[in-house]
Amino acid sequence: MLDTELVSPLGVRLRVPTQLLYRSQDPLVVEFLFHDLVRGPVPWVISRELLLRGLLAPSGEGDVRVWPTGTGPEALLHLRLTPPGGFAHLIAALPAVEHWLLRTYQLVPAAQETDALGLDLEGHLDRFLNGSS
Repeated sequence: MLDTELVSPLGVRLRVPTQLLYRSQDPLVVEFLFHDLVRGPVPWVISRELLLRGLLAPSGEGDVRVWPTGTGPEALLHLRLTPPGGFAHLIAALPAVEHWLLRTYQLVPAAQETDALGLDLEGHLDRFLNGSS
């Protein structure tokens, strides 16, 4: 579990308990499961690589943007999520997210992500580009 805060347009912060999920069967993504007392769990899946890049510098475009602020134990990670009809700006302790994310790379290193998928990506792409499924 991770404590995140939803930042309102007026700067008011509301605590949102969040669960971080990673499955080695789907190694390219991580899932944030935001626990909303009114709507129940709200899942949001993002690229594991995007989250990693966002720990260091502003990253992402479109529906998901991630960026760090501050340094050391007080550093924050910002997530801006833009679902249809709105947006959410969430912040979390960057060191906690970084620690969790690095553990996912111990489970499945970046170089082994496609192996963990069990797919022949090059073969599928070649068949697709050459017109045979």
